[in-house]
Amino acid sequence: MDTHERLDGRALIYIGIALITWSSAYAGIAYALASFTPGEVALARLAIGSLCFALLLWAKRIPLPQRSDWLQLAVLGVIGLTVYHLCLNYAETRIASGTAAILIALVPAATATLSALWIGERISARRMVGLGIALLGVVLVVLASGKQVKFQPMAALVLISVIASAIFFVGQKPLFVRNNMVGVTAFTFFAGTLGALPFGLGLPQALVVAPWSHIAALLWLGIAPTFVGYLTWNAALRRASASQVSSFIYFSPPIAVLIGWMWLGERPAWLTLVGGVITVGGVALANARRPAPPTAIPMTPSAAKQS
Repeated sequence: MDTHERLDGRALIYIGIALITWSSAYAGIAYALASFTPGEVALARLAIGSLCFALLLWAKRIPLPQRSDWLQLAVLGVIGLTVYHLCLNYAETRIASGTAAILIALVPAATATLSALWIGERISARRMVGLGIALLGVVLVVLASGKQVKFQPMAALVLISVIASAIFFVGQKPLFVRNNMVGVTAFTFFAGTLGALPFGLGLPQALVVAPWSHIAALLWLGIAPTFVGYLTWNAALRRASASQVSSFIYFSPPIAVLIGWMWLGERPAWLTLVGGVITVGGVALANARRPAPPTAIPMTPSAAKQS
């Protein structure tokens, strides 16, 4: 594994697009759950995302991954998409939103640990300290935002989502080397959609009676956070290490607060702003480049004689 991957401007743009779309998913899920079950919401957004990927593959003539990788990709799709979305959707109906936000913020640390164990990415002490500082910032943002935090047994569903997400991010990384990134992402979505099918069999009937506003929420979830979000995230993951890219997930709660401030006029408290600054500082520390070692200047023959 290339341990010298660096974040560049294009990767940062991809990460920014993914985070903005993902930050809107929590509100969209909560809105859609008024008319659909958690399984139906998961199936709908994965099916819509799969349809978008199928159209993209057809329009761009993008090949599917190598057959030898199909089984691994299918497993990753079921774990990272089916399991992740089902657990997160069910958790959102049963635990406090603040609890979910804090627990889901463990994804970067889980990804960094798994990437070191699985694909041999080197994780420096500076990066781990930065991730810890950013996590502290996220906790401050969540607490200061007035979200209820109450740890209960059903919170284990979010922890399952965290592990599933880390497996999904890290497991895809080596496959980008020998396959087209879009093809890899699309295949995982096809598998994830099939995995969610048994949990959303009532979706057609629910669509008939659901109001258009809730159906629009499903369309938004399938197109923006799912298709666009995962496509841009994997594009960034192909350009930089999994631990680097995942560290930016810490920005999701501050971005959500910022959206609420600009869109709904919800002014954040000072502690929220402090938490946001701490989060930014932690992510910056985690992704700071190490100074290049000084290069030795070769001595000229005359200098060598004088010494």
